[in-house]
Amino acid sequence: MNDSSTRPQDMEAMAQAIVQAHAQRFGVSPDAHVQASQFGSDDAVYRAAKTAALRLGFIEIDAEVLGRAWQAQTGRTGRFVAQAWPVAAADFGMGSFPPAARANAFPPCPLNLGLYAVLPDAAWVGRCARMGVPTVQLRFKSEDAQAVAREVHAAVAEVSGTDALLFINDHWRAAIAAGAYGVHLGQEDLDALTAEELKEIRDAGLRLGVSTHGYAEMLRADKVSPSYIAMGAVFPTTLKKMATVPQGVARLDGYAQLTRGYPQVAIGGIDEARLASVLATGVGSVAVVRAIVTAEDPEDTAARWQAAISAGA
Repeated sequence: MNDSSTRPQDMEAMAQAIVQAHAQRFGVSPDAHVQASQFGSDDAVYRAAKTAALRLGFIEIDAEVLGRAWQAQTGRTGRFVAQAWPVAAADFGMGSFPPAARANAFPPCPLNLGLYAVLPDAAWVGRCARMGVPTVQLRFKSEDAQAVAREVHAAVAEVSGTDALLFINDHWRAAIAAGAYGVHLGQEDLDALTAEELKEIRDAGLRLGVSTHGYAEMLRADKVSPSYIAMGAVFPTTLKKMATVPQGVARLDGYAQLTRGYPQVAIGGIDEARLASVLATGVGSVAVVRAIVTAEDPEDTAARWQAAISAGA
């Protein structure tokens, strides 16, 4: 069957087969009960899979990525299977794995970054480092370049003599100047960098972490071969306005399977009650923003989280 002979009802059947196969996983009510079978052309698969992804709650750009991935998967395997959610990096057009072996790769970091504390100032960075928190990030918000430089240098000094790995949020030039372990960038920050600036960060030996909020952003991050990929927000969070709805554990599981060659960090609305379900996806690190700094006993809280993450990993 080619495109010219693929009827709209055939593509609708394919879309409904995908929805039916994955509706429970994503918490969506299927529109119809249709069994999977052999269907149409490659292009029909793309259109049907994109339609299904939209019905399962994915935004347009992520549905487009999934449609193309399903098309590639069907072409590679020679058959359409509604139950087979795409997770092969090649079907998404990603670079070769492991990413650390690529020519443009940033320096590697541990595969399991463990408890990852995102902190407001150097004092909290030092406190968490002395608690034994393995990975810390300074997220210092200021428009004052001198204040930023002072805080970044102070944070680097605070982790000196500890085993903590320090990432600096956004302020990559200050991170280079202070000799930080790495830098973490959001999508807009990453997009704003020129190729020369990316090379400057890489050549300085900084590790690079990148935030992602779905398939399309994951593919954009993969193009620069970062040291780790952060995925979120997994659950609702009031800390910042998100462009996408909470991803949920089901989507996180798919993202984790796709990016298994990277160290992975789950972030957003994760509390102790939800921790086990997040770790079950295989991610090796969980980021917390408020769980430690707002706790009555930060040391005890950090110890509990670290024990749970170590057990889950």
